[in-house]
Amino acid sequence: MSTVDRRSPLASANDAVHRAASAVRAWPWWIQATVLYAASRVVSACIFMAAALHQGVNPWFPPKPDYWNFINIWDARWYAQVISNGYPSVLPTDTAGNVQENTWAFYPLFPALAGGLSRLTGMNSAASLTLIAMLAGWGAALLAYLLFRQKAGHSQAMWGVAFFSTFPVSAVLQVPYAEPLSLLLLAWALLLVLRRQYLWAMPVVFLLCLSRPVGVPFAAMVGLLLVVRAVTHIRGGRRGAVPGTDEDSHSVRDFAALTGLTAVAGVSALIWPAAAWAATGDPQAYTKTETVWRGQDLVPFKPWFDTGVELFGPVLGLLAPLVFVALFGAMLFLPPVVRLGAELRLWCACYMGYLLMFLHPQTSTFRMLLPLFPLALGAVFLSRSRAYRGTVVAMFLLLQIVWIVWLWAWAQLPGGGDYPP
Repeated sequence: MSTVDRRSPLASANDAVHRAASAVRAWPWWIQATVLYAASRVVSACIFMAAALHQGVNPWFPPKPDYWNFINIWDARWYAQVISNGYPSVLPTDTAGNVQENTWAFYPLFPALAGGLSRLTGMNSAASLTLIAMLAGWGAALLAYLLFRQKAGHSQAMWGVAFFSTFPVSAVLQVPYAEPLSLLLLAWALLLVLRRQYLWAMPVVFLLCLSRPVGVPFAAMVGLLLVVRAVTHIRGGRRGAVPGTDEDSHSVRDFAALTGLTAVAGVSALIWPAAAWAATGDPQAYTKTETVWRGQDLVPFKPWFDTGVELFGPVLGLLAPLVFVALFGAMLFLPPVVRLGAELRLWCACYMGYLLMFLHPQTSTFRMLLPLFPLALGAVFLSRSRAYRGTVVAMFLLLQIVWIVWLWAWAQLPGGGDYPP
């Protein structure tokens, strides 16, 4: 006599979902992370394509460009120019002698790799830049998982990758920008520091400093880490450190390697400005070029107060940066963030300090927050609720639409130009 399955369709669907989830959990971690990252990039690609359908007249292509043309705009054009023409030996200036926009603002590792790939395969520069960016973004996601696994279990680390992959500006991980390559190298360097493989970290940090201007905060981070570990070593020797914890004392070899890494990071951070000086004969070639985009000389911290006054008025505007610093500092001491450990918290503090000191806050600031990606794991630690984590991912994807439509798509402002992404 046959039996009839009297379960509701909803119960059967739930069983199917649970079976599928169990099958996915049986996959190797790198396949899980790859599928998750690829799915997020497909969603971003759909947003790009939808935005391209509404793209009007712009400086690069006819209206309604295809996906590949649409993602090869903005800074991607500068990297293609580096591949074609290299860097100028004489800084371009206007009739008043003011330095104009030029390629010295764009670090050499990304275009060098893409140029090499173009020469090797015959691909055009746009295709090689895009391919390297997409592969680097994938590698960054895998390394982010390994980094998160140093502090969390598999499920939490995978949620961290989900937050990293869907962050509102994560769409930049699939366009010809240097961010994907820089994040790959940053995640690798941080992972090696967490594993105390300081010697292996040296060549990675050297390459990192040739990808984007993150060498100064990284050097500050490892220098402060050296101080923290020295203090911990002294205190631990007095009361007995606990192996496997932050108070686990470094050996003499560890201290020597960490000192060497600090020196390598500090020197590497100066290589690109020194190269610009050597090539142009102007010791301020790099800083003059960087400040062209902000329209004023570099004065540490001042742009944040200027922007604060512009947005909030003469009183609240002066207080706004101080409030922001206080809130960010307080966040670093919240229990979910403390769980990240000394290294990752120091990195976030030093990088934000670097942005406060040298960055001119504007719409590109959102993209420049990506190196704070370790905080994604802190956001995961905030709650175990799947509803909370799923809501964060959903909100991130909705904000991706905002970022792409508002900043990536070109819409000329009344005074000319457009806000950069």
